[in-house]
Amino acid sequence: MAVKHPRDAFIDPQTIAAQWRQLNFSAPPDLARAIDQHDRFVDLLRASGARVTYLPREAGTTLDSIYARDASVVCRDGLVLCSMGKRQRVEEPAAQCRALGQADEHALPIAGAIERPGLLEGGDLVWIDPATVVVGRGYRTNAEGIRQFRVLAGPSVDVIEVPLPHWTGEEDVMHLMSLLSPVDHDLAVVYSRLLPVPFREWLRDRGIHFVEVPDAEFESMGANVLALAPRRAVVLTGNPRTRAALERCGVEVVEYDGSEISIKGAGGPTCLTRPLRRGV
Repeated sequence: MAVKHPRDAFIDPQTIAAQWRQLNFSAPPDLARAIDQHDRFVDLLRASGARVTYLPREAGTTLDSIYARDASVVCRDGLVLCSMGKRQRVEEPAAQCRALGQADEHALPIAGAIERPGLLEGGDLVWIDPATVVVGRGYRTNAEGIRQFRVLAGPSVDVIEVPLPHWTGEEDVMHLMSLLSPVDHDLAVVYSRLLPVPFREWLRDRGIHFVEVPDAEFESMGANVLALAPRRAVVLTGNPRTRAALERCGVEVVEYDGSEISIKGAGGPTCLTRPLRRGV
């Protein structure tokens, strides 16, 4: 699992001061607190048995590069480099390619890249099973990006396009994983109020049961839940009703404090991680 440490994404207070507004962070992260929070978050990942790979500092990337999920996706043949819908993040896929595709025993094969005018971000892609992936079509991922990904994924994979809502506009973050986080083959955390009816029914027809996120916990990223294993999950602190609903379904839940690394940049636990092996 790849992550990027705040030391290498946020770098220093001067970088934070120069970038946070233009990247639509709600406030400037406190670097020392961000470092501590991220270290504790990584401890949770390692305690689950995950092998953690740190992405290095790269010129041309921004504070947003802490959200390692978005610049690549993983399919059968290896890493697919994304094409970022947020213009300030265009350098991230190449940076991940250099970090993860280098020639050592842990290198990943590069299956291909999404080329402009195609757009695809990893937060819009959710594997439902080994042969089925749903992709959110919104402001960060477009029809051409989905078409190219369908080719790279191959004929054995069913790629389902899901329309995303306008919500608060083009500059905001609305990925599919803002609304849907599977935690087992038959259980997913969802915010149903923004799910298209046909897609919600499709999930139901596949036998997937829902943990419904209440309105009060949507903005605090209650629907953004990282599955470490079937029915083992990491949630952002501040979502007690979602946590309780998960635990009623037999999910083992751990929390992390993400006031600096998640809340201010609107990126939850899935956003902070790039799984390097498909977990379904």
